[in-house]
Amino acid sequence: MRQLLLSVYIFTFLTGLPTNMLAFWTFFWKLRRRAAPIDVLLLNLTISDLIFLAFLPFQMKVAYDNMTWTLGFPLCPITSFIFYVPIYNSTLLLTAVSVERYLGVAYPLRYSLCRRPLYATLACVMFWAMTSLNLSIVYIIPYIQWLNSTTTPLTCYQDFTEDQYAIVGRVRFELFFVLFCIPLVICSFCYINFIVILSRLPNISRRRRLRAIGLAVGTLFTFVVCFGPYNVSHVVGFVQDESQSWRIVVLLLSTLNACLDPFIFYVSSAAVRRMIHRCFNSIAAKLHILKCGGTAS
Repeated sequence: MRQLLLSVYIFTFLTGLPTNMLAFWTFFWKLRRRAAPIDVLLLNLTISDLIFLAFLPFQMKVAYDNMTWTLGFPLCPITSFIFYVPIYNSTLLLTAVSVERYLGVAYPLRYSLCRRPLYATLACVMFWAMTSLNLSIVYIIPYIQWLNSTTTPLTCYQDFTEDQYAIVGRVRFELFFVLFCIPLVICSFCYINFIVILSRLPNISRRRRLRAIGLAVGTLFTFVVCFGPYNVSHVVGFVQDESQSWRIVVLLLSTLNACLDPFIFYVSSAAVRRMIHRCFNSIAAKLHILKCGGTAS
């Protein structure tokens, strides 16, 4: 188990960090020049992933210590809270991206009149507040465990008393519906109609249609595969009235979301595509110069 956890965490960190930093730099400069609602949403999604990746080394340490918390228990509540909030914040931001895309093709004229970056910014603030309030239990329970224990707890947000799990189980069940099921239904509706509308438009190029399909499939894949099993564990735990031991394994799928989001960035934003192509061309040019220099010598 330790090797599996470490392998997934390290892979996610090494692949997700550079790609999300590249995306952050792209959206940051694009917003400074000409802001669009989709750029605000994708920037916040990037920030969410970067926050998650910044605290991923704490989970690596826990996995290395066989799930024993050795970092000082005052760090447990805050690191757990910041680890879980970006996971659910990503579901809301991905849903907002699907709504923005759907409105842009379903009601192009009407939506263009009220398409303001300010509205996207307010939506992002609401998402951060909503996920933080719903995930506050992740901070409160470990803090209570630490205060009520005569000895330092050996685990972080894993072992609960019956009274504690009665609260945790209900909150997790609520998270399943509010922060997973509802966003999934909205996202599915928007992208299915998005593809149908684009398929009926005569002036849409084949490349744009393929990008639209890639965006829809990639986002729905992220929802179902990355977030689905972990949220299902909430329901199973609520029904059986106990925390499932396999939750840590399916949580790895949610961790991989930080690697898959850059695919959404690439399909959704022309600025990201240009930046990536520019980076590859720059690297290729430097390698060509080095090769030519080595041949000349």
